[in-house]
Amino acid sequence: MENMSLKTEGHIAWLTIDRPAALNALNSQTINELSRTLQGLEKTELRVLVITGAGKKAFVAGGDIREMSQMTPSEAWAFSMRGNEALHRLETAHFATIAAVNGFALGGGCELALACDLIYASERAVFGQPEVNLGVIPGFGGTQRLTRVVGAMMARDLVLTGRMINAQDALRIGLAAQVFPAEELRENVQRIAETIAQKGPLAVKRAKDVLAYGLDVSLEDGLRNEREGFAALFSSEDQKEGMQAFIEKRSPVFKRI
Repeated sequence: MENMSLKTEGHIAWLTIDRPAALNALNSQTINELSRTLQGLEKTELRVLVITGAGKKAFVAGGDIREMSQMTPSEAWAFSMRGNEALHRLETAHFATIAAVNGFALGGGCELALACDLIYASERAVFGQPEVNLGVIPGFGGTQRLTRVVGAMMARDLVLTGRMINAQDALRIGLAAQVFPAEELRENVQRIAETIAQKGPLAVKRAKDVLAYGLDVSLEDGLRNEREGFAALFSSEDQKEGMQAFIEKRSPVFKRI
C-alpha cells in the first residue's frame, strides 16, 4: 500500500492513513486502498481495528481537493460512491472499529471517523464538515451519519455553516466518546481496543448490528431484533464459554464460533 500502513498484533490492528504532505487527504487511490484492506480483513479473526492518521497535524483533513476540483458530475458521483462503499464496509465489519483522531478530521476525515463504532480524540483534534465553503456538500455519508450521531439540529449547524469545532465541543455534542492528551491518545486507545478484544467477538458483532438496526426503526421493531439477536447467541460456543467462565470465576477464552 502506498497511502496507508497496517500493523497487526494479536487480535488488534492499527491502520494509519499516511499522506502527511497532503494532511492525509482522501484521494481515489487512498479510498481504493482502504476498501481493499477492509475486504482483506473481513477474512481474518481480527477483533478490533483502529484507524488514525500519520503525523501530528491531521487524522484526515478531508477529501483531496486538487483531485476533486477537476471532476465532472459523473466523476464526482463515482468518487462519492467509492467512498460510500468503503465506509459501508468499515461500518459493517465483523470487528469493532475505532477512530483515534489525532488532529484535523474535516470533511471526508470526519465522515471516516463517523463510520467507525467509536471515536476517541486527542485534545488537539478538530472536527468539521466544511464542504459548503467549497460550494459542495458532504459526499461520503456526512449528512446522514452526523445526524444520527449528534442529532438533526447540531448536524444542520455544522453542515450549513461549515464551521469547525474542537475536541471538547465534539465531546460535548457526542461526536467523541472521550478526549485524551495528545501524547496519551495512542496508549489509551490501545487499552480500550484490548478491552474490546477480550470480549465475545460474536456478541460484539451482534451488538453492532442491533445498535445500528435500531437507529432507523420503531422501538417495537428494535426490541424484537434485540430479542432475536440475544437468543441467537445462545447457540454459540462463545456464549457457553463466557457463562461457564463466569461460574468458574476465570477469564473466558473466546473463539468466535
